[in-house]
Amino acid sequence: MSSAIDLLDDCIADLEAKLNLSPGEVLPASASAAAVAGGGKKHQSKKKDKKQGGGGKQKAKPPKKQKGNVANDDQPDICKLEFKVGQISKVWTHPDADKLYCEEIECGEPKPRQIASGLRPYYTEEEMLNQRLLVVSNLKPKNLVGFKSHGMVLCAAETNEDGSENVKFVEPPADAPLGEVITFEGLPTPEPFSGAQVEKKKIFKACLPGMKTTDEGLAAWDGHVFVTSAGPCKTSIKGGAMR
Repeated sequence: MSSAIDLLDDCIADLEAKLNLSPGEVLPASASAAAVAGGGKKHQSKKKDKKQGGGGKQKAKPPKKQKGNVANDDQPDICKLEFKVGQISKVWTHPDADKLYCEEIECGEPKPRQIASGLRPYYTEEEMLNQRLLVVSNLKPKNLVGFKSHGMVLCAAETNEDGSENVKFVEPPADAPLGEVITFEGLPTPEPFSGAQVEKKKIFKACLPGMKTTDEGLAAWDGHVFVTSAGPCKTSIKGGAMR
């Protein structure tokens, strides 16, 4: 059963997703002031209506339509996701899960993202620390064994002859700045959906079949390479599934 704190965290995460805020990001002062001013105007309007009382009938003005971020459904599914260049600045083992690491990842945001990854069978803590990688940054936050994870790291995998798996990070170029949003060769500039939209429409799941590395080890979706301003993203696994 979810605790009151977990339910409150979920409500906050939903609101952050709807406002397109990063986890923990403070609402800009201008937006806060506008909200306060709007509330004040409504209050004054109600007072004015009461004073006017039973005067002549006045035609009610239709409510103004609020312009929000309209999701672009016509773009390729991969462009509905947001992949950011990141770097692990802190890592520790999850106290209650044998396969999970907990990480703080710098993504060019006001504070590091906390993310949990099932990578303990494949990397040591020393190998994880300072690792540069790609973060899927517009997923709805999830509780993973009591740890709130704000996204996921992108890896490539291949199956060995003995049935075991080899898993490696998808890495951006060394000169790609932290926080840069990945684009895709031959596709329009991404217009990422909110976390709530990604979950509702199962966007990540829809993209998985096309997310594979090329024979040269380049990260790609349906052959469209993941690129940064400093070049393509790569991994040592060739022809492997990305997840």
